[in-house]
Amino acid sequence: MQTPPRLAANAALFLDFDGTLVALAETPEAIHVPPALVPLLGDLHDLLGGALAVVSGRQIDSIDRFLAPLRLPAAGEHGVQRRNAKGEMHEQRALDLTGVLDVANELARVHEGLLVERKHAAIALHYRLAPQLEAVCRDALTRAIDGEPQFELMHGKFVFEIKPAGVNKGGAIEAFLREEPFAGRVPVFAGDDTTDESGFAVVQPRGGIAIKVGSGPSQALHRLESPRATFEWLVAARDRLAAPKAAS
Repeated sequence: MQTPPRLAANAALFLDFDGTLVALAETPEAIHVPPALVPLLGDLHDLLGGALAVVSGRQIDSIDRFLAPLRLPAAGEHGVQRRNAKGEMHEQRALDLTGVLDVANELARVHEGLLVERKHAAIALHYRLAPQLEAVCRDALTRAIDGEPQFELMHGKFVFEIKPAGVNKGGAIEAFLREEPFAGRVPVFAGDDTTDESGFAVVQPRGGIAIKVGSGPSQALHRLESPRATFEWLVAARDRLAAPKAAS
């Protein structure tokens, strides 16, 4: 893998959040957002003519809370929710997750260190504080959706998530690329997890740039070592894009 090239002025920039823009933490609420990140993203959004979106497994209201006062175009829950550049929200209908939630809650009751996250249309079971329970979590959730083809089990970094089948970050990026101001631009997507691979599979065949953040195998052709390296790459991009405007 190579270091990502310079970000061009005709880029459509898509950024994962956890593990890409901010370092992972023991719980989703424990992350630290560097103070300089919010104005940096705001600058890049303006310099790219609005063609910047956050594409995350989080819900959009969580993204907004951590990036306030920004309200960027965003995809949440891996594409279940999507807010376009006009601020219009598109959201898939939530399926009945009662049975799955009961299974996840029972696991968390019996095993210390598990965290259940109820989203709009998904259930996430975090086991970062109890990594030895990976197989227990996977097997229980697999059984919970056995014979339910409308659901699928997704495995991320120390988390299993049951969500609507066929929904992924790649689909969310494709939807953005059909709309202004993203349409006709060169797509660039940075992400750190297996859940970001569907996005990489969308941008690279279109002549775009896929960036794997951190270690691990990936189809992405470019890599950044950490969220800190992502931040530094974005700062350099902001400064280069702003330079012609300052000179003029």
